[in-house]
Amino acid sequence: MSFYKNFEEYNLEAADEVKDNYSKIIKGVGEDIEREGLVKTPERAAKAMLFLTQGYEQDPVQILKAAMFKEDYDDMVIIKDIELYSLCEHHMLPFFGKAHVAYIPNGHIVGLSKIPRIVDVFARRLQVQERLTHDILECLNDTLKPQGVAVVIEASHMCMMMRGVQKQNSVTTTSGFRGQFEKQETRNEFLKLISSSLS
Repeated sequence: MSFYKNFEEYNLEAADEVKDNYSKIIKGVGEDIEREGLVKTPERAAKAMLFLTQGYEQDPVQILKAAMFKEDYDDMVIIKDIELYSLCEHHMLPFFGKAHVAYIPNGHIVGLSKIPRIVDVFARRLQVQERLTHDILECLNDTLKPQGVAVVIEASHMCMMMRGVQKQNSVTTTSGFRGQFEKQETRNEFLKLISSSLS
């Protein structure tokens, strides 16, 4: 398991297996797998699926530990509006939106880019939004051991938009808080800051 994975590097054995399965799916819905527009579709779809699930091959703890630095700063650090794209594990359709993450350091800070990377590691798996929120929250809390962590995710789910109830404008919000963010005053400050524009 590596810290990072080249997006265009794939396990050839896994890619071939996924490709064969996509061929069966295309045939199963009544299409001609030999049709010009579909000849390379199983291969493309297999590579896309491996890209969208590459988080299984990455270690979020090591990503964080590789960029932790001793620092006396002990106020809130917020990275908001982190784009995320994931696949619903129930229908394997996309859900997408934004994550807002904050932590209060406790002797160590982490490189800012690592927090969006952690969001991606957990989002690039078959997920539900509730668990995605929890995964990010607990990874940051257990690894950084900060005074507190907060995670809010807002996402739209294609499984609700293009099938099922077909509600186009619904947005699902999930949240999780640990440590100092369990106090109402700190939590409210965080929620106010992610809701406002400071520019």
